[in-house]
Amino acid sequence: MAAKFSVNDKVLVETKGSKYEGIVMPTLEGQEDVLIIKLASGYNLGIKLTKEVSVKHVGKAEKGKQPSIKPPFRKNLPSISIITTGGTITSKVDYSTGGVSPLIKPEEVFLATPELLDIVNIKKIVQPFAIWSEDMTSAEWQVIAKEVAKELNDPEVSGVMVTHGTDFLHYTASALSFILKGLNKPVAIVGGQRSSDRGSFDGGMNLICAAHYLKSNIAEVAVVMHGSTQDNFCYAIRGTNVRKMHTSRRDAFRPINELPLAKILPDGRIERMNKILNLRSDKGKVEADVKFEPKIALIKYFPGADPAILEYFMEKKYKGLIIEAAGLGQVSTNEKQKTVWTPTLKKLIKAGVFVGFTPQTIYGRIDPFVYSAGRILNEAGVCYLGNMLSETAYTKLGWVLAHSKNLEETKKLMLTNMAGELIEQILPKAFSD
Repeated sequence: MAAKFSVNDKVLVETKGSKYEGIVMPTLEGQEDVLIIKLASGYNLGIKLTKEVSVKHVGKAEKGKQPSIKPPFRKNLPSISIITTGGTITSKVDYSTGGVSPLIKPEEVFLATPELLDIVNIKKIVQPFAIWSEDMTSAEWQVIAKEVAKELNDPEVSGVMVTHGTDFLHYTASALSFILKGLNKPVAIVGGQRSSDRGSFDGGMNLICAAHYLKSNIAEVAVVMHGSTQDNFCYAIRGTNVRKMHTSRRDAFRPINELPLAKILPDGRIERMNKILNLRSDKGKVEADVKFEPKIALIKYFPGADPAILEYFMEKKYKGLIIEAAGLGQVSTNEKQKTVWTPTLKKLIKAGVFVGFTPQTIYGRIDPFVYSAGRILNEAGVCYLGNMLSETAYTKLGWVLAHSKNLEETKKLMLTNMAGELIEQILPKAFSD
């Protein structure tokens, strides 16, 4: 029965006393008896077609071209630049496939968020590429950093917004935190958990709050996203201490081991919540120090993990490894076990490979001096990275290895607090509930 209707048909479905009107989406292979429609709310609904279900054709969805937008210039508003890279925030449903696809033009996002143009002037929109965040590598981080630095060094630009896919958004935020030197203006990394044509689109408020952040005097790289599941406020979270903590919630991004930099309301009110490392300044020039060593890896230790995993990276001539260790920083050190890691770790470190430990618990810090296993590993040359997030340690290591001459210098730089990634005191209220 679903085959009687074409994609983009408007239909009215009546079943068991309920009525649903929507646009027909592509039928899934093997499920031809299920009609999928997109509701006005933006959500999809699958309806199994039985004798009790009535479906009527009521029209055709309009597929007209989106109107073009030329952002107005208002003298009383500051100007910002936007670097758009892809992701859900600049996507919408492609009715020919039923999936989410990138927008044809990045300007289309303003159709869903016209309020943005009452807050700031959009001086420039730069789109170096349009990809999902899982396709990004350090090469893309370097491109983004160069574009951001270029825009920040424009005296007419108050700050730079980077729109980005959410899955690996926190990697880019931490990478930019190390690459951008002499930062004197705010940089906001913004994403969306829902596409722009959905009723639950969260990117609109994220963009609005990010625009307000770019008007502030907080000159730091920050992720600006929903602070709750409601459309009531956003958090600006330091780029080195933020993580995506949920697959689909609109408030998925949370600060780790510290409070957000600020709470931002859609009306522009900003409440500072944490120490600010850099304040806005008209002095100096931002440099994108993009040298980066790509031969690094992030590994999660697990029960029974074969140390041959480490041998692989040594054979491939990797320069450094970040290992999410158990508890306060342990892996197997029992020489009686076949899966003992100590000999292989010693071999790696002797060969000049940096090995850094981070906590796989996410919150808290590791300490090599509580358990005997930690003392053994510390003596073997493992570098304990305190409360540094694994993702942040990974991006920092790539930057550090491209700037260090030897293993000792790498250790020293990794333990140097460069962008707020190492926190002296973790407050109890910084633990997410």
